[in-house]
Amino acid sequence: MRQTLVIANWKLNGNTALLKTMAEHFHHVDIQEQVDVVICPPAVYLKTAAVLFEPTGIKLGGQNCSEHGSGAFTGEISAEMLSDIGCSYVIIGHSERRAIFAESNEMIAGKIKQAQKGKLCPVLCVGETLAEREANDVESVIREQLETALVDADFDNLVIAYEPVWAIGTGKTATPEQAQEVHKMIRDWVAKKAPESAQKIQILYGGSVKADNASTLFHQADIDGGLIGGASLDTEQFDAICKAAKDI
Repeated sequence: MRQTLVIANWKLNGNTALLKTMAEHFHHVDIQEQVDVVICPPAVYLKTAAVLFEPTGIKLGGQNCSEHGSGAFTGEISAEMLSDIGCSYVIIGHSERRAIFAESNEMIAGKIKQAQKGKLCPVLCVGETLAEREANDVESVIREQLETALVDADFDNLVIAYEPVWAIGTGKTATPEQAQEVHKMIRDWVAKKAPESAQKIQILYGGSVKADNASTLFHQADIDGGLIGGASLDTEQFDAICKAAKDI
């Protein structure tokens, strides 16, 4: 059985007060044996988070890393730096990075390589826009994202997150059946590339997951948890999502 995984992506949100509130809450909540939980605050808060969350067993992740290991790249953060301050995961290829910061599949492949070299587990985000879905291009778009980004990847140290771009921050959510269909397609693709990893790899859903839809989504056969955006900024709602994952 695959362990359920819930990742909080705070994006450009949060502060020290929220970290303290959430750490205090989860200090008294025992979910770690049934579900893996990862918090990805803005990079400036990672060291503080490492101290606050250490008693909870919750792991830390970066929201991004450089495709470079070191050098004259002002403002960049390397995978090894994230690992050095206590991160175990890093989100790579989020749709906002692709759309707003023009990250290509090739650049994302470089980041995957750096993350695994730096002993981090990359969380590769893939997904289609509304136009691509309406044109029936979902499978071809996601297959291209996977093929290019994971060309040299270690599938035993990898998480994939399916995030339909049209459902991120919009309040819209793919139906459980729509999400399951794409998750199965991704797992089938992995089975062709790395057969021994296909049934072990965690594939997450990331598209407006909330407390009231988490359980239905997580009960789908190939959905192993969620990459949570806005709802992860609300301690009670994020706790409810984690509990839904625990009950799978």
